[in-house]
Amino acid sequence: MFINTSLEKEKVSQLTGREKEILDMIRNTPMVSQQEIADALGIARSSVAVHIANLMKKGYIKGKGYILKDRDYVTVIGGANIDIIGFPTDVLKMEDSNPGKVKISLGGVGRNISENLAKMGVDTKLITAVGDDVYGRKILNECKLSQIDMDNSLILKNLPSSTYLSVLDENGDMKLALSDMDITDEINIDFIREKSLIIKNSRCVVVDTNLKKEVIEYLVTNFKGIDFFVDTVSTVKGKKIKNFIGAFHTIKPNRLEAEELTGIRIDGEKDIKKAIKYFLDSGVRRVFISLGKDGIYYGDNQNTGYIKPQEIKIINATGAGDAFTAGLVYSYLNDFDIKNSTKFAMAASLIALSHENTINPNMSIKRIEEIMKEMK
Repeated sequence: MFINTSLEKEKVSQLTGREKEILDMIRNTPMVSQQEIADALGIARSSVAVHIANLMKKGYIKGKGYILKDRDYVTVIGGANIDIIGFPTDVLKMEDSNPGKVKISLGGVGRNISENLAKMGVDTKLITAVGDDVYGRKILNECKLSQIDMDNSLILKNLPSSTYLSVLDENGDMKLALSDMDITDEINIDFIREKSLIIKNSRCVVVDTNLKKEVIEYLVTNFKGIDFFVDTVSTVKGKKIKNFIGAFHTIKPNRLEAEELTGIRIDGEKDIKKAIKYFLDSGVRRVFISLGKDGIYYGDNQNTGYIKPQEIKIINATGAGDAFTAGLVYSYLNDFDIKNSTKFAMAASLIALSHENTINPNMSIKRIEEIMKEMK
């Protein structure tokens, strides 16, 4: 039996005296039986069963065996893959062999967000799918070393792990990419149902649009009490959520993705504000529209604004958006207002841009705060 050591005081006060006694007994003796509890408290075993049922309804016990609620955590549901990235030595020449370097690292939008969150000190559970192959084992092992909980991920013998192949140009921007992510489709509604308890007990849930449309829709429809963040990934994949965009707490599209989701052509600031209003009127709580190196427009029901990032040398732009999303989640968990959330997330993305790896090994709260101080 596992007990929650970080129950909020106001929630504990909602328990009856007897429920508190039983919860304390389970905390001290995780394998205690109902009869042992009844004997210790001088009450009938049937009464203990009723109290335990009430504790289950209130969310303190997860299910059979008195498995109790974990401490606060974030659940990320999405892709995990191996990134194979090519860096040209000089100006990239299309339809030709270019001298350069090739680097292999872990990737996938959901996985990248998870590792950034872990580096920010957030307890993170990743629900993804990997093959029972060399790449899959590498993903599992390195995620665990990064303190990402992989216990709820799907491991399949009949499909290869996801692979993302990209070639960057001389400025560090992605010029061309191919992705083999068929295995992610194995995360279906039946599998998500099996993870209902994990999802329900999350502080918030992050999904990426590598998931099937019906799976994303099932999540936001059946877990109403959860605030969902979505990473739109691309214009093609992002349009999956167009018809239920208002179900998300936070969205972070780029300009093209925002155009696809709103039907509004964005040629300037006026159009961006119209797009933000569209999202908010649809039900979204927080909107962040990325213009890449030209900055971020943000908005909620109280404030809208714009922040332009400081200029830095871009080494690898692949993981910047994932770091930004992780920064938004951290800001949400710590009740930052939307302007400070934007600054924090932008600082995280700047750190990501400055390293060859998709995830900068130097990502940390301390480093983010240092970057924020440098930002004008």
